[in-house]
Amino acid sequence: MKNMSQVRNPSINKPVKLTGALLAIGVILVAANMRASLTAIGPLIGTIQADTGLSGVLVGLLTTLPLIAFAVLSPIAPSIANRFGAENTLFASLLILIVGTVLRSLPSTFTLFTGTVLIGLAIAICNVLLPGLIKRHFPNSVGLMTGLYTMSMNLWASLASGISIPMAVGLGLGWRGALVIWTSISILAAIVWLPQLRSHHQEREEAQESHKGTMWKSALAWQVTLFMGLQSLAFYVTITWLPEIVQDRGYSPTAAGWMLSLMQLFSLPTSFIMPLLAGRRRSQRSFVIITFCFSLIGYLGLFVGGAALLPLWVAFIGLGGGASISLALVFIALRTRNSQQTARLSGMSQSIGYLLAAVGPSLIGWLHDWSGSWTPPLLVLLTSVVVLFIVGLGASRDAYVEQESRSSTI
Repeated sequence: MKNMSQVRNPSINKPVKLTGALLAIGVILVAANMRASLTAIGPLIGTIQADTGLSGVLVGLLTTLPLIAFAVLSPIAPSIANRFGAENTLFASLLILIVGTVLRSLPSTFTLFTGTVLIGLAIAICNVLLPGLIKRHFPNSVGLMTGLYTMSMNLWASLASGISIPMAVGLGLGWRGALVIWTSISILAAIVWLPQLRSHHQEREEAQESHKGTMWKSALAWQVTLFMGLQSLAFYVTITWLPEIVQDRGYSPTAAGWMLSLMQLFSLPTSFIMPLLAGRRRSQRSFVIITFCFSLIGYLGLFVGGAALLPLWVAFIGLGGGASISLALVFIALRTRNSQQTARLSGMSQSIGYLLAAVGPSLIGWLHDWSGSWTPPLLVLLTSVVVLFIVGLGASRDAYVEQESRSSTI
C-alpha cells in the first residue's frame, strides 16, 4: 500500500499543476482581449468617418460607448459572477466579445454601434472579475499574475494601435477587416478557457461573509477608486489627444500614430515589474512616488513644449501609465481579504473610474476648442497627476477595506 501511494502522489499533483498553468495562460489570453479592440479603432476613426459619413460626434461614440458600458456594468458584474460563477461568466464575456467584434465590422451603422456596445459590456466583465479570480486561484502570486495580465493587456493594445493602418491600407483589408481580425485572439482565449468551466465556485460562500452594503462607506475603497479613475482618465485622454498634440508640434500623422505606440510600448516594463515588486510589500507608497515622478516628468515635458525631446516625454508618460494601471489593479487585490471583496471593490473602482475616463476626452477636447491651445488641457492632466499621487498615498497603505467598512457601521 505504501508503494501504491508513492506511485499515485505524483500523478495526483501533476493535474493540479497543469490546471494552474492552464488557468494562468487563460488569464493572459483573456487580458490580451481587454484593450486591443478599443485601441485598434483609434487610428481608423478618420477612415471610418469618411466611409460611413458619420458626424464627428457620432464617430466619437465608437470610443466613448465602451467606456460608458464599463461604468454601467462594472457594479453589477460581481453579482452576475456570484450567480453563474466567475469562470462561466468570463467565458460568456469572451463569446459576447466575439459577436460584438463581428457585428462592429458589418456594413451597417446599426451593427457598428451595437457591436461597439457589446464589446464594452464584454470587456467590463473581464475588467472586474479578473482581479478577484487571481486573488482566489493565485493568493501567493497576486503581484506576478497582475503583472503578467497587465503586460499582456498593454502589449496587445500597443500592437493593435500600431498595425491597424498597415492592415487596413497596406494589406488591403479595409477598416472592417482590420477590426474583425481581432476575433482570432478572442476565439483562442475562449478555447483555452474551456477547461475552467468545470471548476468549482466559491463565490456564494464568500458572499455571505462579506458586508455588501458598506464598501462604498470605506475611505480606503474610495482612495483605490479615485486612483483607478484618475489613471483611467489620463490614459484615455492621452490615447485620444496625444496624436493631435504631437502633430501640432510638427510631426506627421504617421509619426504621431507611432508616438502613441511608443507610449504604450514603454508602459510594458513598468506594468509587469511594478505589481511584481509591490505585491511583496505591505505598503506600496514608495512605488506610488516612483509612478508620480514618471508621470510628472512626462506631462511636464509635454507641457513645456518643443519637438526635439517629445519621444523622451512620451516614453516617461508610458512608464508612468504602465505603473499606474498595474498599481491600481494590484491595490484592488491587496486591499481586500477574499475574492468576493476583490470583485466588489473592482466593480466599484472601475465603475467610477471609467465614468471619469468617458468624460475626460470630451472635456479636454472642449477645453482645447475653447482656448485654442493645448495649455489648459495639459494643466488639467498635470493637476490630475498630482491628485493621483495624493490618493495613491492613501490607497497604498497597509490596510483592508473590510476593516474600515466595519468601523464605519459601528
